[in-house]
Amino acid sequence: MSSLVLRQDSDGAATLTLNRPDKLNALNVEVFRELDAHVRRLATETETVGLVILRGAGRCFSAGHDLGDIAAGEKLPEPFYQSKVIERLADLPQPVITAVHGHCYTGALELALAGDIVFAAEGAKFADTHAKWALTPVWGMSQRLPRRVGTYKAREMMFTARTIGGREAERIGLANICVPDAEFDTELDRLAADILANSWFSHRANKRLVRQTDGLTLEAGLAHEIFRGEGRGPDMEARIAGFQNKTVKQV
Repeated sequence: MSSLVLRQDSDGAATLTLNRPDKLNALNVEVFRELDAHVRRLATETETVGLVILRGAGRCFSAGHDLGDIAAGEKLPEPFYQSKVIERLADLPQPVITAVHGHCYTGALELALAGDIVFAAEGAKFADTHAKWALTPVWGMSQRLPRRVGTYKAREMMFTARTIGGREAERIGLANICVPDAEFDTELDRLAADILANSWFSHRANKRLVRQTDGLTLEAGLAHEIFRGEGRGPDMEARIAGFQNKTVKQV
């Protein structure tokens, strides 16, 4: 039986691929179990993994929560299990890219929003369709979507269930970056290389600062940055020396 979430490591990046292409990578409990196992392991691998990428196999990122699973009555390992897995993904110490091509609807959008960077193909299709099915979100839509696009644009998306493409997603801030479909893999590799070339220590420290100060006043956030930031990393001297010697060196 094939894995529902595949992992491939390359040059410090760990790529997790949702692997139900025959079901458009619809998210069922077993997918979340496998994703959870990968995420828990990655959280302990900061010395060897500097970046995590989540994407989908086949035609799309994911069509969303498996409605068949909902109708059959999901058997969860614990209450609100999927939302906890998504939060663990968002909380990874490494930067997380969610790479979206094709469909990214509702539960899949909630999963994609756990990324620090949402990287989209022009042909990507984003939508929140909770209202089509008389559902309300429990995987983070009401919190993460407004933080991405603003509260009134989020309300529009939630009330209309309208699908938007990759370029519009980039324009409203839902996606950080949008590229032509034919360049998706090449540009994703380029983005990963740019991130991995910089200090992994800084990435982890900066991500922690941003998350810990979210919602604080400016004064409180500045104080947190000064007094609780992590300062210089162990690779600082080597990086500066490499720059001064006009060499490129990854540490």
